[in-house]
Amino acid sequence: MDTWLKRWNDRFREKEFAYGTQPNTFLKEQIQKLVPGTILFGAEGEGRNAVYAAKLGWDVFAFDISVEGRNKALELAKENQVSLKYQVGNLPELDFREAQFDAIALIYAHFPPSIKSEYHKVLDQKLKKGGVILFEAFGKNHLDYRNKNPKVGGPPDLDSLFSTEELALDFKNYEIMELVEKEVVLSEGLYHNGKGSVTRFVGRKK
Repeated sequence: MDTWLKRWNDRFREKEFAYGTQPNTFLKEQIQKLVPGTILFGAEGEGRNAVYAAKLGWDVFAFDISVEGRNKALELAKENQVSLKYQVGNLPELDFREAQFDAIALIYAHFPPSIKSEYHKVLDQKLKKGGVILFEAFGKNHLDYRNKNPKVGGPPDLDSLFSTEELALDFKNYEIMELVEKEVVLSEGLYHNGKGSVTRFVGRKK
């Protein structure tokens, strides 16, 4: 985990925002369909998506392992005149309550392979019945795209990528509104540029 933490602190310590300051396109489309309430952003990094939600009137919580990411997120929030409740640390140790959130957003929340399913189950407990998960991350087909164009970013190993099957297993008690892996063209800051393959999931907790 120390190597993982150093990697993200180093990336977020750079002056420029690693993935830009504009929200992810899928998140932007999906969140506008929901009535603002309380939302949690996982592995939120520099805060572009959390700040966007706050500007729409959501009560926004976020977490990440990187204090450098949090610092930039709070700076971005201040510039946009919104506030975020942003915790730094490993999810099981953070003090989010059961059934606290109306929505949870996981946008490129590539947790280490050994803990990603465990984290999904913890997050499920934090979501209210009837709450919605919005998920986009690189899918199992992404490695071919990354090998052709490293600038598209994403993890270099298959185990860190997401299949539709594993998401269906991790979030069993959900009405699936969307679950697909598809090709997209990304243009997000310094590290997500070009064609890639992403897995998307929108589910409502039963």
